[in-house]
Amino acid sequence: MKIISGLREIAANYDVLVCDIWGVIHNGREAYPGVVDTLRRFREQGTLLLLSNAPRPNGPIGEQLASLSVTADAYDGLVTSGDLTRRLLIERAPLNIHHVGPDRDLPLFEGLNVTRVPLKEAQAIVCTGPFDDTTEGPDDYRDYWHDALARRLPFYCANPDLVVQRGDQMIYCAGALAEDYERQGGDVVYLGKPHAPVYAFVADRLRELKGHDMPISKWLAIGDGLKTDIAGATQAGIDSLLITGGIHESELAQVDGAPDPAKIDRLFAERKLRSVAAMRRLLW
Repeated sequence: MKIISGLREIAANYDVLVCDIWGVIHNGREAYPGVVDTLRRFREQGTLLLLSNAPRPNGPIGEQLASLSVTADAYDGLVTSGDLTRRLLIERAPLNIHHVGPDRDLPLFEGLNVTRVPLKEAQAIVCTGPFDDTTEGPDDYRDYWHDALARRLPFYCANPDLVVQRGDQMIYCAGALAEDYERQGGDVVYLGKPHAPVYAFVADRLRELKGHDMPISKWLAIGDGLKTDIAGATQAGIDSLLITGGIHESELAQVDGAPDPAKIDRLFAERKLRSVAAMRRLLW
């Protein structure tokens, strides 16, 4: 694995950056030093689209970024799993859904022809995470799904991430609950990375921004999640830059936090992943 010190070493090869947010730009509490300057520098030569597995529409995510001093001039567009979930719900409306997730994710349903109902009345589950992601995980929901599994309710996973780093704490996401539901025989629709529909959604957004198609041979995906960012890019045939200082740092880094090429190569070989380079933090 090629280890680079700055994006400038490979930026000229690409016209588009498709950049993850949580774990790359911020940790849920603060933006990483130097990252906003890096985004702005790339925008001088190309198009920068932020792609998040956040289960809310892009508006609230943009507001959160602004509160962390990642202002709108640092990127050209923002696409979330919440946006993709809303499109699916529009296509399948009217629909009675049971929402599993915290109240902060309720903007996902604003303006849609869906009705939130108890699980026993639902036609589908929409999961944005545990109800209380500070204390709960998949084990807390194993019995919760019994009725839904018996009725073969579809499970719409609005955030395929398994875990995310919030400050110095790892918290479970909707993807971890979805995996357990699927493991018990349930049908899951994943709306976000690493699944193919989200990259088609990104291509549509880029076409809106630029007025023409942007070939994926000129895209660079940036992320810290092996199962989401890197696996998704690998499967879609998109070059990627691995950020090792996120959720996999303990598996990918040396004692001093620097990327460990041998560890990265071993994990990539085991999981059949591909990246063009790696760095600890996104810097120019």
